[in-house]
Amino acid sequence: MDKYEKVGEKLSEIVAEMKRLGRWKATEPAIEKFQDMGPFGINTMSLEEWIQFVLVPRVGELAQKKGTFPKSAISPYAVKYFDGDPDGETLLRLIVEFDAVVNS
Repeated sequence: MDKYEKVGEKLSEIVAEMKRLGRWKATEPAIEKFQDMGPFGINTMSLEEWIQFVLVPRVGELAQKKGTFPKSAISPYAVKYFDGDPDGETLLRLIVEFDAVVNS
């Protein structure tokens, strides 16, 4: 399995876990939420929204086109974001694994 397949697989696992947790939204946020959103959407949306509506589509497209992945550093923010959220443990682990695959 090449890096692109590994990244696609990790994204699929993240999506599945978000759906399992009920954190996958049926509708996209308003367009305003995509403006001045800051890193990981911190200024305008939850981390889960940013993953669903920014990370997954952008990285998924790069994986399909076999493009160059930017360095990923979601893990440190995710550790803080999910602190005290026992339901987020598996999602956090998957995000850490995603960073490792993308940065390998």
